[in-house]
Amino acid sequence: MIDQQLAIRCRGLSKRFGPAVALSGFNLDIWDGNIVSILGPSGCGKTTALRAISGFEKPDEGTIEIHGRPVVGDGLFVAPERRRVGMVFQDYALFPHLTVAANVAFGVKVDSSQRVHEVLELVGLGGLGTRMPHELSGGQQQRVALARALAPKPSVVLLDEPFSNLDAALRDRVRREVRSILREAGTTAVFVTHDQEEALALSDVVAVMQDGTVVQAAPPDELYRRPATRWVAGFVGDADFLSGTATNGRVSTPVGEFPTGLVGPVSVMIRPESVRLVLDPTGQGEVVDREFFGHDQLYVIRLEGGESIRVRTGSDPVFRRHDKVTVDVGDVVLYQA
Repeated sequence: MIDQQLAIRCRGLSKRFGPAVALSGFNLDIWDGNIVSILGPSGCGKTTALRAISGFEKPDEGTIEIHGRPVVGDGLFVAPERRRVGMVFQDYALFPHLTVAANVAFGVKVDSSQRVHEVLELVGLGGLGTRMPHELSGGQQQRVALARALAPKPSVVLLDEPFSNLDAALRDRVRREVRSILREAGTTAVFVTHDQEEALALSDVVAVMQDGTVVQAAPPDELYRRPATRWVAGFVGDADFLSGTATNGRVSTPVGEFPTGLVGPVSVMIRPESVRLVLDPTGQGEVVDREFFGHDQLYVIRLEGGESIRVRTGSDPVFRRHDKVTVDVGDVVLYQA
């Protein structure tokens, strides 16, 4: 981080639409060259935050800086076209009456033909400049939209649910392609998505939003392994929670005791892949359900006391319903209940 510049800094952004609060104390730092996903459930303010950064929405309060230059705050509001920000819309927003090259050239003021050639080659569409948008596949149209956003050499590219219009198989391939293109271009990018897998796979940093504010911004592995709140833990990935009471620096659960600095009622978060099962007729768990996916399988284990947890394992060994098992839990995270 020492050698990196801050590409975007948002502080205290608030935005209301009538009685509805879209942003409330929204804070986020995005470092130069990073790919950042803004992740959250529908209605949490993700798109409003992106539109505020781009200049398509004016916050009621707060400040925004792009590469150290204030664009919002203290009565200042810099127009979108003066922010050097590229935008890729959910529906691509290509001009249907213009060729691919003309779409990409839109907004490029100097040496447009050379720049169009460069970005079409970058996104793997060299030679398709004379095609019309309707002659392209969905994935190709997405890359045209990205090329158009990159063509003016923006300091930041913003992408609003960019893969939601693609089917599942194509979405996986296109998002890998887009990530590779952004890496090669060295462009700072901000995605908005509600897809957790997409956010974790694409990003250097994932910013999780809840009720108009960022509740945690962290690298994907840190976010997954150490969620800041119980809500984040339940929203990102699969997680089960066992209840317990912490006393004398320990909390006792049906799967063992864990050290903690908390006191009183706690919730113990367990990820399904952090659990190991051993067939044991005297074990503290019973297999009550099983889903087989080929590459792995998911068991539901009922514990003594009636609580249940899910356990994800490889394709074997195979436990069957009503098997008694010993449950060995690895990493856990504890939250005050």
